[in-house]
Amino acid sequence: MISGKNIFKRYGKVEVLKGVDLEINKGEVVSIVGPSGSGKSTLLHILGTLDSADMGEVKMNNVLINSLTGVKLSAFRNKHIGFVFQFHHLLPEFSALENVCIPGWIAGKKKAEVKAEAERLLNMLGLAERMENKPNQLSGGEQQRVAVARALINKPDIIFADEPTGNLDSANAKELHQLFFDLRKNFNQTFLIVTHNEELAQLSDRVLHMKDGKIV
Repeated sequence: MISGKNIFKRYGKVEVLKGVDLEINKGEVVSIVGPSGSGKSTLLHILGTLDSADMGEVKMNNVLINSLTGVKLSAFRNKHIGFVFQFHHLLPEFSALENVCIPGWIAGKKKAEVKAEAERLLNMLGLAERMENKPNQLSGGEQQRVAVARALINKPDIIFADEPTGNLDSANAKELHQLFFDLRKNFNQTFLIVTHNEELAQLSDRVLHMKDGKIV
């Protein structure tokens, strides 16, 4: 479904990725673990088209995505990829419902259809009573569930999650873990997760260990 081959990345004199190969199949939940500075987040950002490799290739559904640029790259990312980050990145001036709708609106979908899908997702995630709340009126766990709904709004092929439980207490972290696996079970959703959370990693179908810019 998505593959990376011989991925290298350097920032200045620091070689962060040193020839990484990996493949993720449809419906898999894969975690990447390793010490800080091992290249985990850099790899995730390259696979998710948020950064570019110095060398190597990234394919998704047989499309060479690191050959796309500009508008074509943005459109591909918006349609096929969802993101969940540690700090949510919700827009503070918009309600939970509006935050979820934004990627659908950017994709040019009909506003009524996007709103209906956003409401369905927020209901599914237990936020039926919180749709009109602004982010600062939501708990950390609720904000992260809004971020998950936003990641799902365009029915992406894969969700990239970068330390998704890093800013949550243990109870909310466990809820989010369960949510990921419920989404995989019910919708065959694919996840690639960068995490320091050993519990989440061990629940995954596969755990990839990174050290010094390589998968070991």
